[in-house]
Amino acid sequence: MPRQNNESDLAYKHRVIDIKSASFCGAKWYNATIWLGSGQTTSCHHPPAHAIDVEAIKLNPSAIHNTAQKKDDRAKMQQGERPAGCEYCWKIEDMGRDAISDRVYKTIIHDDKDLEDAYQTPPEQDVNLRTLEIAFDRTCQFACSYCNPAFSSTWVKDIRVNGAYNGLVSDGRNHFTHTHDSAQLYKFGETNPYVEAFFKWWESDLHSTLKELRITGGEPLMSGHTWKLIEWFKQNQEKSKTKLAINSNLGFSKEKLTEFIAAIQPLPHVELYTSNEATYRQAEYIRDGLDYQEWSNNLVTLAESKIVKAIHVMCTVNALCLDSLPEFLDHIVELKKIYGRDFPSFTLNILRFPSFQSPLVLPDDLREEYKNNLAQWLTKHQGCSYLHEHEINHVLRLIDYLDVVKTPHSGEFDLPKLHNDFKQFYTQYDQRRIDKNFNTTFSKKLVDWYTTL
Repeated sequence: MPRQNNESDLAYKHRVIDIKSASFCGAKWYNATIWLGSGQTTSCHHPPAHAIDVEAIKLNPSAIHNTAQKKDDRAKMQQGERPAGCEYCWKIEDMGRDAISDRVYKTIIHDDKDLEDAYQTPPEQDVNLRTLEIAFDRTCQFACSYCNPAFSSTWVKDIRVNGAYNGLVSDGRNHFTHTHDSAQLYKFGETNPYVEAFFKWWESDLHSTLKELRITGGEPLMSGHTWKLIEWFKQNQEKSKTKLAINSNLGFSKEKLTEFIAAIQPLPHVELYTSNEATYRQAEYIRDGLDYQEWSNNLVTLAESKIVKAIHVMCTVNALCLDSLPEFLDHIVELKKIYGRDFPSFTLNILRFPSFQSPLVLPDDLREEYKNNLAQWLTKHQGCSYLHEHEINHVLRLIDYLDVVKTPHSGEFDLPKLHNDFKQFYTQYDQRRIDKNFNTTFSKKLVDWYTTL
């Protein structure tokens, strides 16, 4: 079992992780996100992605995961050193107060024996994944404000039609200045060596060792490869016990959603991950392309279908969502009361990039107000049996984050530059979208601060 009965997250950390090293994380061995369109990978969604060696995968398809960078990071973790790319977790842990970072949640899902094997495995040795998030391409009908052309074809269209965003001085990754053509090296139908390597590895032995395969994008239900994999699962139910999960923005008509439900109906275990972090007009502003009521209705349709085994809502905590995040979490709790504590569950994932959209760019008085609102929300739901421990911990750590952490990210904490970019970006964001208006969408306090920038 990953944890003992009634064991807290902190007790698990002490018992399983701390005895190995001060920086150990099972994700470096057993978890990966791989973008096959660009040939890049990372161990979870926090470290920056790095390139996969296209020559290495010709001889060893598992090299789409077992890269030189990851092997170097594994060696560091075995020695208790902190890989620089994992700064998100170090920042959370350095807040003190026994803060639980995501490396605990990325580790706790694995068996104790597998974790001990990872710790003892020579770092240069290849290992098979247990959980994999994979993206075939960046096709997506949304252009969320904190996304960019590397992950959304709609963002690509924005930049091609309207040109680069101007005057951004803190965005070292140039999220909004070009179309990120390197993120989609091959068109659908062209030979993509990274896709070929995945399917070779999948057919050889990955399907027998992988516990969960999560397909993301872009919007994965717009990719032909996703439907190909769904069909593979339907034809090979006895061959593979891998659980299938789909990341979807749920920005579809009910008819399209019904088609998806029918396609996965024969499969024994499918989970659905979706994203949102605000309500109504604020949600639609942050996540351009979203129809909040349609999204909410689709969530209910999925829950009522009883086809998916769980629904997870991933909240990307940014500077704009804090206005209505407590109201949004209330909505999640109401759904839990009707359909069960896993329909849906939620996570609060604090935005790191682009840094000018981080909640830490906000003035102290707004941060204090948002922190207090979350504390009141937690008090209101104290003892709620529908909340998971990790959900309570995620709210607690966001409260601490707003209270304690002062800089969004090392090397990118020049607040005047971040404030400049906040104003420049959302001014141009509004100009490019006829249905968007910052001043009429958010609270008076947030708007008053925004107008002073």
